[in-house]
Amino acid sequence: MNKAHNLYIHVPFCMSKCNYCAFYSVACQSPDWTKYADAICKELDFWAEKLGKINIPTIFFGGGTPSLMPVSIFEQIIDCINRKFSVNKDCEITLESNPGTLDKEKLSGFVQNGVNRLSVGVQSLNDMELKFLGRRHDVKTAMNLLENAMNIGLRVNADFIYGLPNQSVQNVVDLCKGINTLGLSHVSMYELTIEANTPFGKMNLDMPDNEEMAQMYNMIPQVLSLPRYEVSNYAKPGSECQHNVNVWSGEAYIGVGQGAAGRVYFNNAWFEQRGNWELFNEISDDVRATEKILTGMRTMRGVKLSEDVKNKLDFDWINSHKDLVEKTGEYLHTTNTGLLILDDIIVDIVK
Repeated sequence: MNKAHNLYIHVPFCMSKCNYCAFYSVACQSPDWTKYADAICKELDFWAEKLGKINIPTIFFGGGTPSLMPVSIFEQIIDCINRKFSVNKDCEITLESNPGTLDKEKLSGFVQNGVNRLSVGVQSLNDMELKFLGRRHDVKTAMNLLENAMNIGLRVNADFIYGLPNQSVQNVVDLCKGINTLGLSHVSMYELTIEANTPFGKMNLDMPDNEEMAQMYNMIPQVLSLPRYEVSNYAKPGSECQHNVNVWSGEAYIGVGQGAAGRVYFNNAWFEQRGNWELFNEISDDVRATEKILTGMRTMRGVKLSEDVKNKLDFDWINSHKDLVEKTGEYLHTTNTGLLILDDIIVDIVK
């Protein structure tokens, strides 16, 4: 039996593109879902033939807006996964969603077909901010979806964006206080990043400066009732997104669908897989160790000091910068000070 692989399935379709979005997605009012499902199942067939009936610990439907998918299409894809692979009994199956795309009946249909974790793109608790971001929903619609999902026992995450033009630290404090009233066990807090080739990228927006952004970032764990476990993610212990934790820890994963990427392990070697299921290249253990450092250091636990990782680390630099990085047990992680300059630290600690 080959190594277990987590499974990411990209659903590229959206009702419309948000002003900040740089992800691969297609604004389409009526996608050809049958064609999409057939293409996904063809990819799954390819990986089943290549890897065999491997164990699948997690399945993550990301987008785009996966909740636009008809339940019957989701059922077809899940059925294909179950036939081709050995899905763990406690497999975490996440569906990303946007408010306004899921009523109670459709949500129940997804749950009946295995979804046990819902990620909701709330983004703001202010209707004017939602309009500015290019979101199609209002706060009330988002709250209804969160309530419906929690009422039927789903594990629920909500995404939020902070650092909008003219926002202050107090705005972030108020946002966190509002989130605390929602009863969520998992929250993702993303700094607004202006990307080229997006509507925001073409505007001359008056963004908070780096110092203000750092103050906002530092304020979140002081006010939010959930502990930070990764750069942008906060959860009650035991409610972390297992799919992401597995990927950050360096476990194998397959990316399925146009725009998806993966790190596949077979024939005792690692392969980079991206863009298309037939585009994959072998990568060295050295490169893979560097990738594990990049992802592991994003977490509060840090990167596990396995032999391949230790061979890539500059311990002279690490030992002389204990204000920025520290070792706890088998893991190397940043301090709170180091977390603010994580990108710079990664460059310094890798040989």
